[in-house]
Amino acid sequence: MINIPNQLLAALPRKSYQQLLPGLVPVTLAFGDVLYEPGDPIREVYFPDQCLVSLLTVVEGHLALEVGMVGREGMVGVAVALGINVSPVRALVQGAGPALKMKAARFHTALRGCPQLQDGVNRYVHAMMGQISQTAACNRFHMVEARLARWLLMTRDRMRSGQFRMTHEFLGHMLGVRRVGVTEAATALQRRKLIEYSRGDIVILDDRGLEKAACSCYAATPAKARHRGTVR
Repeated sequence: MINIPNQLLAALPRKSYQQLLPGLVPVTLAFGDVLYEPGDPIREVYFPDQCLVSLLTVVEGHLALEVGMVGREGMVGVAVALGINVSPVRALVQGAGPALKMKAARFHTALRGCPQLQDGVNRYVHAMMGQISQTAACNRFHMVEARLARWLLMTRDRMRSGQFRMTHEFLGHMLGVRRVGVTEAATALQRRKLIEYSRGDIVILDDRGLEKAACSCYAATPAKARHRGTVR
């Protein structure tokens, strides 16, 4: 039995996956790697395994706000499936780990020849649109502490780990708040013994408690992109 950690690929019939396999190259994505900048041509697409990629909207050339995240449930470079070969966002690796990559041209050809892959990608695009919409509403209406709890849970789910490294500056970009806001929110969660946070190292101590602290947007996350219980 073949172990396929990426859920989008794992959902394919075995024959369809075998046809894709020659074009899939194992890679290890490093924290801080930029896969694309806005306006860059998309030459390769990525299927994360135990890693996490943030999709950031860049304003005025340097200010960035996370609008979505991609883990093992999906792919990076999905615009190619829509016939768009230019990235609308910055794709930034915020959780290091293994992934599979494929040349964008080869993926586009495979998509045309595999209805099952097309169907899976269409479903993923729909889910991503929902995530982006939910994130926009969350950033507007919910308190920073609850948003941070949600974001940590979403990161845990995609990394399959309750321990990861994030700086104050990086979390500020993710949440669209100043560093002092991140510090206050993280301190509040730490005081409630839900997390440990020291010099950028985050450990989730209480999964269920953190889920209760998160805003309702986390509950709206599709079930297949969530899990209970932290793997450490």
